[in-house]
Amino acid sequence: MDSRNRRHILVLMLMLAASALLGGCRMSVSLTGSSIDARAKTVYIQTFRNNATLVNPTLSQQFTNALKDRVQGQTPLTIVDNKHNGDYTIEGSITGYSIRPVAIQGDETAAMNRLTITVSVSFTNKFDETQNFEQSFSRYADYSSTQNFTSIESSLVDQINEALTEDIFNKAFVNW
Repeated sequence: MDSRNRRHILVLMLMLAASALLGGCRMSVSLTGSSIDARAKTVYIQTFRNNATLVNPTLSQQFTNALKDRVQGQTPLTIVDNKHNGDYTIEGSITGYSIRPVAIQGDETAAMNRLTITVSVSFTNKFDETQNFEQSFSRYADYSSTQNFTSIESSLVDQINEALTEDIFNKAFVNW
C-alpha cells in the first residue's frame, strides 16, 4: 500500500471517528444565523388578528403571510395548521396601525407623516421554555405629506412587515 492510499484511509478513519463522536451529541441547525433545535421540525403560526383601532382590512393576512414566508425561507421548519403539532408556536395580534405627522413646518402643516404598525407576539418553544417570550414589536415608515396615502399604503405596509418579521424572527430563532 503506497503512502497516498494510507493517507486516504487515515482521513476516512478520522472522518468516521468524528461522525461517531458527534452522533451522540445534541446539535442545532444554523441557517442564515438562526439557531433551531435539531429535534424541531414544525412551527405553528397563528393568523394574527387585527385589533388595531384604525383597521387596514388586508393587514392581518399580509402580515401573517410575510411572517410565514420569512420562517419558511430561513429555516428548515414545516408550517403546520394545528397549534398542538408545532414544535414552535407563534401567536399574536396587530395592536396598532396609526398615521401621525412627524415633521411640522412653520405654517403648522406636516411635511412628513409616519405609518406605524405594532404587533403583540407570543412565542413558545416546546424544547426550551427559557426561549419563550411575549413581546410587542413596533416599526414605522415615513412618507411625504404631499403623497396620496392610499396610493402608497401597500408599499409602506410591505416595508414595515419586512422589518417586523425580521425583528420577530431574530428574537425567536437567532436569540438576540
